[in-house]
This record gives sequence, C-alpha cells and structure tokens, in this order.
Amino acid sequence: MNKLKVLFLCTGNSCRSQMAEGWTRQLKGDLIEAYSAGTQPKGLNPDAVLAMKEADVDISSHSSQHIDEFLAEELDWVITVCGHADETCPTFPGKTRVVHKGFDDPPALAVNAKSEAERLAPYRRVRDEIRVFVETLPESLNKETK
Repeated sequence: MNKLKVLFLCTGNSCRSQMAEGWTRQLKGDLIEAYSAGTQPKGLNPDAVLAMKEADVDISSHSSQHIDEFLAEELDWVITVCGHADETCPTFPGKTRVVHKGFDDPPALAVNAKSEAERLAPYRRVRDEIRVFVETLPESLNKETK
C-alpha cells in the first residue's frame, strides 16, 4: 500500500505545522508520509521543540521550508493549520486536496508570559490538540475537503 503524502502548512513553519509533521511521523508513519512548510518560513521555534520533546517526539532536526519547495510534488493532501496559510494557500497541481484545520498560535499566546510554565502552557495545549487531530488521520480527511 502506498502511503498518503500529506503536507502541513502554516505561515512560519516554525511551530504548528512542525508539531503536526512530528506527530504524524510518530503516530501514522505507517500510513502517511508527512511534510511541513510555510508561506513565510522563519525557522524552528525552540519552545515547539521543547513541548514536543516532553511528549517524546523529537522534531529538533526539522527545518523550516517554503511552500514553493512542494508545488511540484504529487501530494495527496495539504492541511492548513493556521488562518493565514488557509487564506494564502497556493493552488496545487493534480489530485492534491486542501483542507483547513486551524489551531491557536502558541507564540502569540505566550508573548506576555511571566514564567516558563506560563510561556509553555499554550505550546503544550496546542501540541495535545494537534495530536488528537492527527490520531483521526487519514479517515477524517475525506470529511472536510475544500
């Protein structure tokens, strides 16, 4: 059986899409070949790496990639995980289907944190929400296609 090729897309490819790629590789690696990219990549967020490490998922070797690197790929699905990426997602050739599953932006939520625990709380919450979503893959993809 061929694996589904799924690209998780967000603006910076620094946090949410990286978490989704990491969870998918760990939980669904036998079914899904996962990638992540951004419309304006800005490097891997260290707090996202830390939050995922706490859940025994190592994304420290991931790198931020631009969506343009995937435009010629034969992807089955593109899942946008932030509103901006959903609004600016390019058109993909062929059979690629696009679906949006938005998650809160941990860096934005943590900007006024007064302690490490307070700063990491939104990363942990979103990490866990993404895991719950990934656990529904690939079955849930056919339910909400654009």
